[in-house]
Amino acid sequence: MYTIHFKFDQKGQEPKTLNNLAGGESILEIALENGIEIHHNCGMVAACSTCHIYLEEGDAFVPDISDREEDFIDRARNPRINSRLGCQCVLDDSQSGMLTVTVPDQSLIHGD
Repeated sequence: MYTIHFKFDQKGQEPKTLNNLAGGESILEIALENGIEIHHNCGMVAACSTCHIYLEEGDAFVPDISDREEDFIDRARNPRINSRLGCQCVLDDSQSGMLTVTVPDQSLIHGD
């Protein structure tokens, strides 16, 4: 089982921790199922950069970044070395652990 600690760059949003999460779903899917809004204009198919997140801790529990994902990260606002697309970070269903995710300020996103 996983624990994900979500932090937010956008002012007024409090951190939220989700516990007892099964693997096999993406960070984006888990966030949406738990009332955490992360933009996802392309419908979760890695064709935009609106679900851009910073994976602060737990990269060993998700697949390595693909070339396609990396291309879209380059288009995201304020990409960092730990930038990922939430739709591509599917939790490994054979492991368990803790992840820390920071959601960039999405009030600045006007679409891709």
